[in-house]
Amino acid sequence: MQIWRQPSDIPADLSGSVVTIGVFDGVHKGHRAVITEAVRQARERELPCIVLTFNPHPATVHNPGLTVPLVISVDDRLRRLEALDVDVTYLQHYTLDYSTATAREFVVDQLLGQLKARAVVVGEDARFGWGNEGDVETLSDLADELGFVATVVRDLRDDSGRRWSSTWLREILDRGDVRAATKVLGRLHRLRGEVVHGHKRGRELGFPTANLQASSAGVVPKDGVYAGWLVRTVPGTKAVENLPAAISIGTNPQFNGEGRTVEAHVLGRADLDLYGEKVAIDLVSYLRPMVSFNSVEELLERMDEDLRQTALALGVPVSGRVDPSEVTAGSDELESADID
Repeated sequence: MQIWRQPSDIPADLSGSVVTIGVFDGVHKGHRAVITEAVRQARERELPCIVLTFNPHPATVHNPGLTVPLVISVDDRLRRLEALDVDVTYLQHYTLDYSTATAREFVVDQLLGQLKARAVVVGEDARFGWGNEGDVETLSDLADELGFVATVVRDLRDDSGRRWSSTWLREILDRGDVRAATKVLGRLHRLRGEVVHGHKRGRELGFPTANLQASSAGVVPKDGVYAGWLVRTVPGTKAVENLPAAISIGTNPQFNGEGRTVEAHVLGRADLDLYGEKVAIDLVSYLRPMVSFNSVEELLERMDEDLRQTALALGVPVSGRVDPSEVTAGSDELESADID
């Protein structure tokens, strides 16, 4: 898949394309329905399929100070678009100046002028142009006038009739319902970060953990304990391994923690040296809320049960806590820096 970031990246001999537009944060099932239709039309017409997507998130540009955590990183968005057989992603740098184009100017200048769109595929909620003045009816009218084909892909909805969207996905994660998030995404919800050294409490208790700083790990669900997988690239190779992990999200109230972290303990492993690695954490299921116990002994009993519940949720053999004397120095309790 080619990635274009500016008009000069567009080949001079581009004569036609099928285009779809959107932020596509998460590339969830609703997004994939739109993109898959665009790819289908492109193959039928023997034209390239171009996804026009935006970074940063438009809402943060129009509302300075607003934080909209991305469901997935931009790099992951690009990887998932490529996996859908998209030919080109135009990663448009979104600015206030860019947003001043009217709906008609956007279609005429960028979709038809730059990207040579012969067909445009969008979801029902598509909005474009200054003040979001353009919608699917606007697109249809312009298609009739300017001679391109406009296709609207109907929204996917849950059993209650609610439209699948990135906003709804964030609400689901706020509730900690990572199983429902998996249904919407069509895959496990992923967090990312780079591992660095921390306070070593986990190591001393027999639960060495790799931590991600919640503020930079993506859309982090509500505090609690989860079952999931720590995903890493095997050093010196391109191979990826998925390691079963019990995951704690919160401020560590047992030890009066302040910064919110995501801590992953790999079941039965004391030999991992993850310091400096960029890792991912895929969340499978919510196990329990984050609470403070009356003693460390009570905490350890609960953590032993967390390990059993994690193994059950993941379908792997049960592993107890590790011997603190066997923990590799690089697998101390860890904190992370920047998201990948």
